Amino acid sequence: MMRKTLLAAVLTFTAMAAHADYKCSVTPRDDVILSPQTVQVKGENGNLVITPDGNVMYNGKQYTLSAAQREQAKDYQAELRSALPWIDEGARSRVEKGRVALDKIIAKEVGESSNMRSRLTKLDAQLKAQMNRIIEHRTDGLTFHYKAIDQVRADGQQLVNQAMGGILQDSINEMGAKVVLKGGGNPLQGVMGSLGGFANRYPERMEKPGERFPAVWQRCL
Repeated sequence: MMRKTLLAAVLTFTAMAAHADYKCSVTPRDDVILSPQTVQVKGENGNLVITPDGNVMYNGKQYTLSAAQREQAKDYQAELRSALPWIDEGARSRVEKGRVALDKIIAKEVGESSNMRSRLTKLDAQLKAQMNRIIEHRTDGLTFHYKAIDQVRADGQQLVNQAMGGILQDSINEMGAKVVLKGGGNPLQGVMGSLGGFANRYPERMEKPGERFPAVWQRCL
Protein backbone atom coordinates (compact mmCIF):
# COMPACT_ATOMS: atom_id res chain seq x y z
CA MET A 1 0.00 0.00 0.00
CA MET A 2 2.80 2.42 0.88
CA ARG A 3 4.62 1.68 -2.35
CA LYS A 4 1.43 2.42 -4.28
CA THR A 5 1.03 5.65 -2.33
CA LEU A 6 4.57 6.77 -3.08
CA LEU A 7 4.23 5.84 -6.74
CA ALA A 8 1.06 7.87 -7.03
CA ALA A 9 2.61 10.91 -5.37
CA VAL A 10 5.87 11.07 -7.28
CA LEU A 11 4.48 10.06 -10.66
CA THR A 12 1.78 12.71 -10.39
CA PHE A 13 4.54 15.28 -10.66
CA THR A 14 6.70 13.54 -13.24
CA ALA A 15 3.70 12.84 -15.44
CA MET A 16 3.28 16.58 -15.83
CA ALA A 17 6.90 17.00 -16.81
CA ALA A 18 6.96 14.14 -19.31
CA HIS A 19 3.46 14.60 -20.75
CA ALA A 20 2.05 11.30 -19.54
CA ASP A 21 -1.18 10.63 -17.68
CA TYR A 22 -0.77 8.63 -14.50
CA LYS A 23 -3.87 8.53 -12.30
CA CYS A 24 -3.91 6.60 -9.04
CA SER A 25 -6.65 6.93 -6.46
CA VAL A 26 -4.23 7.18 -3.54
CA THR A 27 -3.48 10.27 -1.46
CA PRO A 28 -0.33 10.11 0.71
CA ARG A 29 -0.70 11.16 4.33
CA ASP A 30 2.70 10.23 5.77
CA ASP A 31 6.37 11.09 5.36
CA VAL A 32 8.81 8.20 4.93
CA ILE A 33 12.34 8.53 6.32
CA LEU A 34 14.92 5.89 5.41
CA SER A 35 18.16 5.47 7.34
CA PRO A 36 20.48 2.49 7.86
CA GLN A 37 19.11 2.01 11.39
CA THR A 38 15.36 2.51 10.88
CA VAL A 39 12.45 3.13 8.53
CA GLN A 40 10.16 5.83 9.91
CA VAL A 41 6.63 6.51 8.65
CA LYS A 42 5.04 9.55 10.25
CA GLY A 43 2.18 11.91 9.56
CA GLU A 44 -1.59 11.92 9.98
CA ASN A 45 -1.54 8.22 10.84
CA GLY A 46 0.96 8.55 13.69
CA ASN A 47 4.66 7.85 14.04
CA LEU A 48 5.83 4.34 13.15
CA VAL A 49 9.48 3.29 13.46
CA ILE A 50 10.71 -0.13 12.27
CA THR A 51 14.21 -1.56 12.52
CA PRO A 52 15.67 -3.98 9.96
CA ASP A 53 15.20 -6.90 12.37
CA GLY A 54 11.48 -6.15 12.80
CA ASN A 55 11.32 -4.22 16.08
CA VAL A 56 8.40 -1.78 16.05
CA MET A 57 7.79 1.46 17.93
CA TYR A 58 4.52 3.34 17.40
CA ASN A 59 3.98 6.85 18.78
CA GLY A 60 6.92 6.37 21.13
CA LYS A 61 5.77 3.01 22.51
CA GLN A 62 7.74 -0.19 21.92
CA TYR A 63 5.54 -3.15 20.92
CA THR A 64 6.11 -6.84 21.55
CA LEU A 65 5.34 -8.76 18.37
CA SER A 66 4.70 -12.38 17.55
CA ALA A 67 7.09 -14.12 15.18
CA ALA A 68 4.64 -13.66 12.30
CA GLN A 69 4.13 -9.98 13.07
CA ARG A 70 7.87 -9.43 13.27
CA GLU A 71 8.31 -10.98 9.83
CA GLN A 72 5.59 -8.70 8.46
CA ALA A 73 7.35 -5.67 9.94
CA LYS A 74 10.67 -6.77 8.44
CA ASP A 75 9.06 -7.24 5.04
CA TYR A 76 7.32 -3.85 5.23
CA GLN A 77 10.47 -1.89 6.01
CA ALA A 78 12.40 -3.85 3.38
CA GLU A 79 9.75 -3.00 0.79
CA LEU A 80 10.04 0.70 1.58
CA ARG A 81 13.83 0.54 1.41
CA SER A 82 13.51 -0.96 -2.05
CA ALA A 83 10.56 1.08 -3.33
CA LEU A 84 11.67 4.63 -2.57
CA PRO A 85 15.02 4.54 -4.43
CA TRP A 86 13.34 2.68 -7.31
CA ILE A 87 10.65 5.36 -7.60
CA ASP A 88 13.20 8.17 -7.38
CA GLU A 89 15.45 6.68 -10.05
CA GLY A 90 12.54 5.91 -12.36
CA ALA A 91 11.04 9.38 -12.05
CA ARG A 92 14.34 11.08 -12.84
CA SER A 93 14.92 8.71 -15.74
CA ARG A 94 11.58 9.64 -17.28
CA VAL A 95 12.37 13.35 -17.19
CA GLU A 96 15.84 12.67 -18.64
CA LYS A 97 14.38 10.62 -21.50
CA GLY A 98 11.99 13.44 -22.31
CA ARG A 99 14.84 15.96 -22.34
CA VAL A 100 17.03 13.81 -24.59
CA ALA A 101 14.19 13.18 -27.04
CA LEU A 102 13.31 16.85 -27.33
CA ASP A 103 16.97 17.89 -27.51
CA LYS A 104 17.54 15.60 -30.51
CA ILE A 105 14.63 17.15 -32.35
CA ILE A 106 15.82 20.69 -31.62
CA ALA A 107 19.35 19.86 -32.80
CA LYS A 108 18.01 18.38 -36.03
CA GLU A 109 15.36 20.98 -36.82
CA VAL A 110 17.19 24.12 -35.67
CA GLY A 111 20.85 23.29 -35.08
CA GLU A 112 23.38 22.31 -32.45
CA SER A 113 23.87 25.92 -31.35
CA SER A 114 20.18 26.64 -30.72
CA ASN A 115 19.42 28.54 -27.52
CA MET A 116 16.46 26.21 -27.05
CA ARG A 117 18.85 23.46 -26.02
CA SER A 118 20.19 25.62 -23.18
CA ARG A 119 16.65 26.36 -22.02
CA LEU A 120 15.87 22.65 -22.07
CA THR A 121 18.96 21.78 -20.03
CA LYS A 122 18.02 24.44 -17.48
CA LEU A 123 14.45 23.13 -17.26
CA ASP A 124 15.74 19.58 -16.75
CA ALA A 125 17.88 20.70 -13.79
CA GLN A 126 14.99 22.71 -12.33
CA LEU A 127 12.56 19.80 -12.54
CA LYS A 128 15.01 17.44 -10.90
CA ALA A 129 15.55 19.98 -8.12
CA GLN A 130 11.78 20.05 -7.64
CA MET A 131 11.78 16.26 -7.35
CA ASN A 132 14.30 16.50 -4.53
CA ARG A 133 11.71 18.48 -2.56
CA ILE A 134 9.49 15.38 -2.62
CA ILE A 135 12.16 12.69 -2.32
CA GLU A 136 15.03 14.35 -0.48
CA HIS A 137 18.53 12.92 -0.79
CA ARG A 138 20.28 12.94 2.59
CA THR A 139 23.79 11.77 3.40
CA ASP A 140 22.38 8.77 5.28
CA GLY A 141 19.30 7.97 3.20
CA LEU A 142 16.13 9.33 1.60
CA THR A 143 13.09 11.21 2.90
CA PHE A 144 9.70 11.30 1.20
CA HIS A 145 7.85 14.57 1.98
CA TYR A 146 4.16 14.12 1.28
CA LYS A 147 3.23 17.73 2.12
CA ALA A 148 5.53 19.03 -0.63
CA ILE A 149 3.58 17.36 -3.43
CA ASP A 150 0.97 20.04 -4.18
CA GLN A 151 3.43 22.93 -4.07
CA VAL A 152 5.97 21.06 -6.19
CA ARG A 153 3.27 20.26 -8.73
CA ALA A 154 2.32 23.95 -8.97
CA ASP A 155 5.93 25.18 -9.08
CA GLY A 156 6.89 22.53 -11.60
CA GLN A 157 4.02 23.46 -13.89
CA GLN A 158 5.06 27.11 -13.72
CA LEU A 159 8.64 26.21 -14.62
CA VAL A 160 7.47 24.15 -17.58
CA ASN A 161 5.18 26.93 -18.81
CA GLN A 162 7.94 29.52 -18.54
CA ALA A 163 10.48 27.33 -20.31
CA MET A 164 8.09 26.35 -23.09
CA GLY A 165 7.23 30.02 -23.66
CA GLY A 166 10.91 30.83 -24.09
CA ILE A 167 11.49 27.80 -26.30
CA LEU A 168 8.56 28.79 -28.51
CA GLN A 169 9.90 32.33 -28.90
CA ASP A 170 13.39 31.00 -29.65
CA SER A 171 11.95 28.62 -32.23
CA ILE A 172 10.17 31.47 -34.00
CA ASN A 173 13.29 33.63 -34.00
CA GLU A 174 15.79 30.93 -34.91
CA MET A 175 13.78 28.98 -37.44
CA GLY A 176 12.47 32.17 -39.00
CA ALA A 177 16.04 33.36 -39.51
CA LYS A 178 16.98 29.98 -40.91
CA VAL A 179 14.25 30.18 -43.55
CA VAL A 180 15.18 33.75 -44.49
CA LEU A 181 18.86 32.86 -44.89
CA LYS A 182 17.98 29.98 -47.19
CA GLY A 183 15.87 32.35 -49.29
CA GLY A 184 12.59 31.73 -51.06
CA GLY A 185 9.23 30.79 -49.64
CA ASN A 186 7.26 32.38 -46.86
CA PRO A 187 9.31 32.61 -43.61
CA LEU A 188 6.20 32.20 -41.47
CA GLN A 189 5.20 29.05 -43.34
CA GLY A 190 8.68 27.68 -42.83
CA VAL A 191 8.56 28.39 -39.12
CA MET A 192 5.14 26.82 -38.68
CA GLY A 193 6.15 23.80 -40.73
CA SER A 194 9.21 23.23 -38.57
CA LEU A 195 7.17 23.69 -35.41
CA GLY A 196 4.68 21.16 -36.73
CA GLY A 197 7.43 18.62 -37.28
CA PHE A 198 8.87 19.50 -33.90
CA ALA A 199 5.55 18.80 -32.16
CA ASN A 200 4.64 15.72 -34.16
CA ARG A 201 7.93 13.91 -33.75
CA TYR A 202 8.26 14.45 -30.02
CA PRO A 203 5.55 11.90 -29.06
CA GLU A 204 7.06 9.35 -31.46
CA ARG A 205 10.30 9.39 -29.49
CA MET A 206 8.57 8.86 -26.19
CA GLU A 207 7.83 5.35 -25.04
CA LYS A 208 4.33 4.50 -23.93
CA PRO A 209 3.96 4.81 -20.14
CA GLY A 210 3.02 1.15 -19.78
CA GLU A 211 6.21 0.09 -21.54
CA ARG A 212 8.32 2.32 -19.33
CA PHE A 213 6.85 1.37 -16.00
CA PRO A 214 4.85 -1.87 -16.31
CA ALA A 215 5.00 -2.36 -12.54
CA VAL A 216 3.58 1.12 -12.03
CA TRP A 217 0.63 0.44 -14.28
CA GLN A 218 -0.09 -2.83 -12.50
CA ARG A 219 -0.13 -1.10 -9.11
CA CYS A 220 -2.10 1.94 -10.21
CA LEU A 221 -4.87 0.37 -12.29
